[in-house]
Amino acid sequence: MIIRFLSTITLAVSLSLGIVAFDAALPAAGLVEQASAQSESGEKKQRETRRTPALRNKVYEKLAEAQAFAEAKDYAAAQQVLDGMIAGEGKRALNSYELANVYNLYAFLRYSVEDYRGALKNYDLVIRQPDIPLAMEINTRFTVAQLYFVQEQWQQGVDALLQWFEMTDKPNANAYVLLSQGYYQLKDFNKALQNVETAISMYESDGKVPKEQWYNLARFLYFDKEDFVSALDTLNLLLYYYPSKQYWVQASHLHGELKDEPRQLAMMETAYLQGLLDKSNDLVQLSYLYLNAEVPYPAARVMEQGIEAEIVEEKSKNYELAGSAWRQAQETAKSIPMMEKAASLAEEGELYARLGSVYLDGDQHQKAIDSVEKGLKKGGVKRPDQAHMVAGMAHFNMGNYNGARKSFRQAQKVAKDERSEEMAGQWLKYIASEEKRQKEIQEGV
Repeated sequence: MIIRFLSTITLAVSLSLGIVAFDAALPAAGLVEQASAQSESGEKKQRETRRTPALRNKVYEKLAEAQAFAEAKDYAAAQQVLDGMIAGEGKRALNSYELANVYNLYAFLRYSVEDYRGALKNYDLVIRQPDIPLAMEINTRFTVAQLYFVQEQWQQGVDALLQWFEMTDKPNANAYVLLSQGYYQLKDFNKALQNVETAISMYESDGKVPKEQWYNLARFLYFDKEDFVSALDTLNLLLYYYPSKQYWVQASHLHGELKDEPRQLAMMETAYLQGLLDKSNDLVQLSYLYLNAEVPYPAARVMEQGIEAEIVEEKSKNYELAGSAWRQAQETAKSIPMMEKAASLAEEGELYARLGSVYLDGDQHQKAIDSVEKGLKKGGVKRPDQAHMVAGMAHFNMGNYNGARKSFRQAQKVAKDERSEEMAGQWLKYIASEEKRQKEIQEGV
């Protein structure tokens, strides 16, 4: 009864591993029972080499009294009973096994009030007692390792866990994962990966599904090594056993790393069709993937629906993306309001200049001229020569040849390259020939 109670101490070890959220809360009792069941040869060794003293009845009764107080969370009373057991000459009257049980309960009391150093000190005294049952020592060493992890003393935790491994014939998968976490915190990613791989393999060989957190730890470690194929294989397992949005998005990213653009798009599209993409960045990324695949219509639809649902953030670049997608899809009427919003939110005039080109495509010539002028006045236009060209064509289409000539001459003046200068010159010649042609028609009439 006493031993069973003392071995049911639960150590809540919660480790935050950045992108890997792993909960390693492992009941010490469960691990002792597993270790005992898995190491019959260890028990035989214990019977052959260790002669454990008996737990005498009077000592048992005192321990039971302390246990009752502990169960009632009256830790002060429990400690008073234990103090009385080892006060004066009482300590010498106890054999090693009885002392181990006293220190074990002391450790539990210290742990219960979050005095982890005090708990470690008492667990160390448990281990130091000669001829205690092997299973008790094995369990205590694992508990010690867990306590080090609770205090983020990673190297001590790893060292204590390695000692436990040396004593255990068949360590379970949870122990390998805990060791993997320790190595992760010590930045020894190779050993971290080896141990989590072992844990996963143990579960799979037993026909069990490894825990989601284990796969995530392995995935991160593969990615850190730039082993994208293995990381992707692990993500596929996560998608199969624990499907969620984050794994579709991460799988898409990994296909991108592997230069497999069709599958990169397919992963994001699948998540979108399931209604899983609920963040602005997700929809923007999907839209870009569609554009890269030269399918602008769905790119525009994704942005349009995201804006209407108020998922896509109200930023100039997002409206610009939507407007560009609609324009590439030959939907000028739908492109214009998106580009207007993008230009109004922009700090510089570049988008007004581009909006002028969209207006020109939509035969809204005066708006094209106004938009170009607004952009040039605001500043920050990357190709002012092209902006003047747009204004010149808009003037020409409206029959305003003087305004067109002025814009094309300005385009020549600020031309960034010979091609722009040459094109502006061609327009000027065309205006002259068109004026001559119209004059001849009028004279002929």
